[in-house]
Amino acid sequence: MIDLQGKKALVTGGSRGIGQATAVLLAQAGCDVAINYLQRKDLAQRVKDTVQNIGRECLIYKMNMGKKDDILKTVEDIICHWGQIDILVNNAGIWTYGEVGNMDDDVWEETIKINLNGVYFICSAVVPHMKKRQRGWIVNVSSTAGVRGEAHHSHYAASKGALIAFTKSLAVELASSGIRVNCVSPGWVDTDMCTESFRDSDFRKKIEGTIPLNRIADPVDIAGPILFLTSELAKHITGENLNVNGGAVLCG
Repeated sequence: MIDLQGKKALVTGGSRGIGQATAVLLAQAGCDVAINYLQRKDLAQRVKDTVQNIGRECLIYKMNMGKKDDILKTVEDIICHWGQIDILVNNAGIWTYGEVGNMDDDVWEETIKINLNGVYFICSAVVPHMKKRQRGWIVNVSSTAGVRGEAHHSHYAASKGALIAFTKSLAVELASSGIRVNCVSPGWVDTDMCTESFRDSDFRKKIEGTIPLNRIADPVDIAGPILFLTSELAKHITGENLNVNGGAVLCG
């Protein structure tokens, strides 16, 4: 039912986790995809191989979301190659520990730089091309932390809460240009970002006990809603923050 034939997507952080699952689902729906990596080119190559085996094209780039020049160069190259970016999934981000009063300024600044500023810069680069075509789909990946806050991760929660507000603002601003902007806010997900936390089996069980569906999400559980928001099934949805957390946080 979801047909993305002829569309081109850029998925940041697409070499692993939620980004990897999203890139593959988009390809399965008929979309060519571009992804970025920062350190593990081998992981990006695996995604490229998977996408190509599906029969779609995959471009991979080394791009630091904290560096504006990297972002502009990547977007320019994709436009030069494809002539268009129809779908932008802003998934790349970092999650680190930070206690107020003891957190280094650099930790706060790096989180804001990557999780928020990077999204702003890439949207600023891609949106003009979407406006020319009078169509586009942007999905930002936030977090339940951006909805309810998260102790000892205030810098992360602040960046993700701002991303939700940014999504709603862009949705209204770009609606007349045929561009829909939405947000997906996952809860706990079984990705590399959470590997260290889940090494403690008791902690994992404790987390599962806070989730009504009694399980930690897999990356594809988040990728599915992202795919939905880029499809015609969601053509009358914009400015939405879709919580995907198994019922753990019931805030719209």
